[in-house]
Amino acid sequence: MVLSSNIDLVNQFGSEDVEIISKEPLFNGFFKMTKVAFRHQLFSGGWSEVIERELFERGHAVALLPYDPKTDQVVLIEQIRVGALESNAPWQYEIVAGMIDKDESAEQVAVREADEEAGITVAHLEKISHFYPSSGGCTERIDVFVGCVDASKAEGIHGLEDENEDIQVHVVSREEAYALVNRGIIENAASIIALQWLELNVSRLRSQWNAQ
Repeated sequence: MVLSSNIDLVNQFGSEDVEIISKEPLFNGFFKMTKVAFRHQLFSGGWSEVIERELFERGHAVALLPYDPKTDQVVLIEQIRVGALESNAPWQYEIVAGMIDKDESAEQVAVREADEEAGITVAHLEKISHFYPSSGGCTERIDVFVGCVDASKAEGIHGLEDENEDIQVHVVSREEAYALVNRGIIENAASIIALQWLELNVSRLRSQWNAQ
């Protein structure tokens, strides 16, 4: 069935239509794993059988695309990623990102991570979107922002020593950043989402930020 573009999609079900029966801790290290037993309302009516799933409890994160509207440049970072160790590119090109600590807002994390990972200050922030990278088995939700920065301040190697971070900063033109996505060099979902959003919104964003 093809949905008409003028239909407002509203979820038929909500959290009240799910019953969590039990949660059993399986692992508690750098990350956490939990076995969850639950049942839920069915589209056809009634309730499902009890379902058991292992759940990767990742926490919530923030990703920030640092953009300089005056020079039309993007700040990217490069660092090794354990999830890509067996790929041809263990060092990944990404935008700034980090986990939300207790009592922090997403906006505060974006500003903090820009300083920690790239040594830059964010003058203005705009929310792009949020998404679940793998909601079939992971709790993580990522809030994505674009931030107004002075790209001339972005250089060198950054990261927190106590987190074993070794981060190289790169400044590229906006068009070069798009090309990195199109060539498959940028493989990180948050980075791709942010750069594709920028491609659609750059004229409005430059006018707005350059006027401030």
